[in-house]
Amino acid sequence: MTLWGGRFEDGPGRVIWDYTTDHSDRRLLTEDVTGSMAHVGMLGETGILGAAEVKTLLGGLEAIRIEAEGDSFEFSDADEDVHSAVERRLFELVGDVAGKLHTARSRNDQIALDMRLYTRRAAADRISQLHGFAVAMADVAQSHAATIVPSLTHLQQAQATTLGHHLMAYAWMALRDADRFSAARSRIDVSPLGAGASAGTSLPIDPESTARRLEMGSAFENSLDAVGSRDHLAEYVFCCAQAMADLSRLAEEFVLWVTPEFGRARLDDSVSTGSSALPQKRNPDIAELARGRAARVLGLLTSIMALQKALPLAYNRDLQEDKRLVFEADDTLATTLAAMVELLGHTEFFEVTPSIETASLDLAEALVARGIPFREAHEAVGRLVLSLEGEGRTLRDVGPGDLAGAHSAFIDADVELIDPVGSVKRRISRGGGSPDSVHAQADELRRRIADFGGRPTPPTP
Repeated sequence: MTLWGGRFEDGPGRVIWDYTTDHSDRRLLTEDVTGSMAHVGMLGETGILGAAEVKTLLGGLEAIRIEAEGDSFEFSDADEDVHSAVERRLFELVGDVAGKLHTARSRNDQIALDMRLYTRRAAADRISQLHGFAVAMADVAQSHAATIVPSLTHLQQAQATTLGHHLMAYAWMALRDADRFSAARSRIDVSPLGAGASAGTSLPIDPESTARRLEMGSAFENSLDAVGSRDHLAEYVFCCAQAMADLSRLAEEFVLWVTPEFGRARLDDSVSTGSSALPQKRNPDIAELARGRAARVLGLLTSIMALQKALPLAYNRDLQEDKRLVFEADDTLATTLAAMVELLGHTEFFEVTPSIETASLDLAEALVARGIPFREAHEAVGRLVLSLEGEGRTLRDVGPGDLAGAHSAFIDADVELIDPVGSVKRRISRGGGSPDSVHAQADELRRRIADFGGRPTPPTP
């Protein structure tokens, strides 16, 4: 069934039908029915439809909604899209009055609404999932609040910290990712219904009434913008892409950590795979696939941005392509979050003793605490490290005489500062790597999630 046949003597040919129909919008069935019910209610409220017509149409749409929720709605190969499928089924249920459903409406504002309803709901799901992921990270972080590891800059050991501190960094990333979805959701939550094909209608509709019925924040301000813009969907895909980029960074860490060269973690059998040729292998496939799928979502973001770049107002058929991009980005993030939580929960982490040189900054800060300019302190410790390298020694071999030779402000007790474990405990600055800081961060993260409202949902496959 098409919604535009009156203009033509013949139906579309097979080539154009196959090329222009896109069944991916069938997953919008519930959203399409929801929008139609709100539209019919508004048409009744404004007197455009009579009470009996409204009752009949709403009854038929409710029956379709029940079929949709029960997964018993049957699509036909002749359905051009989800809109025509709903209208066809409505004709089957209530007869000719179904022809009044499309009063003061176009597929242009209809699909714009469906996608807003979908992404509004999906954003809430991703927020809950990301909160659950952040809490899972915080739980593991707290269990390793005192597990000493080196932090890295330029992939080289920098300062001593804790594994808990490292994992909390990803928990905070996840919280920001959730915040981005929340901010995007406020811009998604605008009803475009009533914009029509491009420039509205001569019928006395009330778009604000439709928006209220859909519990949306507001109605559109400009009909051309309402049906011709997809920046809110691009923003949604960006939120997915940024979250996937953050997950990809964590995935890369897992790939490194489980190698013998790093030796920081070991994967359980349940989250490992093997090699068809190498009997000894235990591969981190979840992490590697998460890394690879992040690349796919970044490509989807590029696609939806390019899709908009040269479109004149208002609606153009190019915009049909937005749905598959959004759906794939959303599905990929949802499944990757679930997989990464599973990976996190089935990984054994190990303490890794940092290089003794990671205490270098502690020596410099001891001088700073005695009034020495940091640049001078940095230079003194750097010269000490250089001298030790030339002698085949390390900071572990340093005695009071070595420190006195490096700078007159050093005292004998400063030798005790050359200890990575002690260095971690001295990290008193806000958000630092001490065990106390890890616990404080985890508590604060949980408080912010609780303040947001709702209970975080642990991502599940």
